[in-house]
Amino acid sequence: MKYRLVGIMAMAIMLFTACAASALNSDNPKNRIHQHQIARQPEAGCSCNGEELCTHLPLVIIETEGQEIPGEPITDENREEIGITTTAEGEKMLAAQISIMSTDDRNHHPSDEPDVESDILISIRGNSSRYFNKKGYLIRFTDDQRNYQAKEVMGMAPHYEWALHGPYLDKSLIRNYMWYNIAGEFMDYAPNVRFCEVIVNGDYQGLYVMTETITNGEDCRLNISEPIEGTANTGYVVRLDRGSRTPMKNIETFTNYALRNYQTFNIEYPRSGDLTPEMIQTIAQDFSDFEKSLYSYDYDTDDYGYYHDIDVQSFVDYFILNEFTSNYDAGWLSTYLYRDIGGKYRLVVWDFNSNCDNYRAYASDPRRFEMQHNVWFYMLMKDEYFTDQIIRRYGELRESYLSDEYLNRYIEDVLAYLGDAVDRNFEVWGNTFDPEMDRFLLQPAQRNLRSHEEAVRQLKQFIKVRGAWMDENIEVIRQYSHESKNKKFNH
Repeated sequence: MKYRLVGIMAMAIMLFTACAASALNSDNPKNRIHQHQIARQPEAGCSCNGEELCTHLPLVIIETEGQEIPGEPITDENREEIGITTTAEGEKMLAAQISIMSTDDRNHHPSDEPDVESDILISIRGNSSRYFNKKGYLIRFTDDQRNYQAKEVMGMAPHYEWALHGPYLDKSLIRNYMWYNIAGEFMDYAPNVRFCEVIVNGDYQGLYVMTETITNGEDCRLNISEPIEGTANTGYVVRLDRGSRTPMKNIETFTNYALRNYQTFNIEYPRSGDLTPEMIQTIAQDFSDFEKSLYSYDYDTDDYGYYHDIDVQSFVDYFILNEFTSNYDAGWLSTYLYRDIGGKYRLVVWDFNSNCDNYRAYASDPRRFEMQHNVWFYMLMKDEYFTDQIIRRYGELRESYLSDEYLNRYIEDVLAYLGDAVDRNFEVWGNTFDPEMDRFLLQPAQRNLRSHEEAVRQLKQFIKVRGAWMDENIEVIRQYSHESKNKKFNH
């Protein structure tokens, strides 16, 4: 197998990568952990003699006692979604059990003693990914009374809520892992991630990425305050997407009722149990005030300019990374912003499953800019200072985390680490390479890839072409802030 041979050299490669990464990471106070750079290699041979699964990756086992995990989409005769499945009791999440084996210095088997064992609540998660055969899951750790209980998972800081992302549309298997980790090197925060293999009710489900959800936590995740009792003051997270299935969390902001945005805002944090009507109103008004200022003639003035409300560096980095990867859901869907009490808005990256030419055909051309049309960037790009910051920062990142050399080495090192897990995954999900599956994946059909190796080549080629084109054309974005284009906005 291709990656078995590569795995023999992986230790030397990882030592080289660790040294190179150390040079890049020397100014990063967060000391981002990249699993493939620190994990030990699998043991040579295995005592189980092939009688059960043996993996060098963390292993997750979920047992539901035969009950169906809720969250499957329910559609009408026109294939329009009209709801999602629930448990027999009408609940959105199912009580189940989880076992996790994740000791760094040994292989893992289903029969091993777990490093983490807990009751959980589980449901299928995602939007379009709910329709895939390989499901993603939302998991919440609980005690025996179903109270949320924080757990350290695979070396990531303790929290009760996690997402298990199952790469399916992404046939390279590495997009979310790769781009979250790289974003975490230069942005204020990006979700921490770890590869693992998953078994549900005795059935092997393949390769997954255990992912932090976007919320606050004690000494982890977003650094925002909890609600202050008796007041409407709190740090908060809002999401721009299709809205929450909990109606009270959906809010209308200025760009909604001004018809500048046709998606739905919802409050992701605080959780429903902590939200009060006063808090909901305050968050909606707070965000509307920012948007009204941004869409006013005063958007760039000293008294009312947007930079009083946002962390400019965060918005610049978000623009660059999503533009570089052509991740054009960003700014419309799967878009998260957070703000602490007295702080400024920052953006968090999320969902790179369909980036780098792994999406609709219109978004596949690497020779274009698109983010300037998105709801807040439409106005931000009218300011010369903002476009200057993008151009300056892009140059910095192309010399480091977005360089062809760094990204190609990163891809190779991750695949070397994954080794045989890639083959095991496609023993289950190899049918996604079948032309008969095209109607469920990318359109037109010829855009679908026929092997994992082809998917990796496609990802590398996109990065090469995209980077070269942006190097040549990054100055073009100055047109969006030129006075001749923005006379009606600038007084």
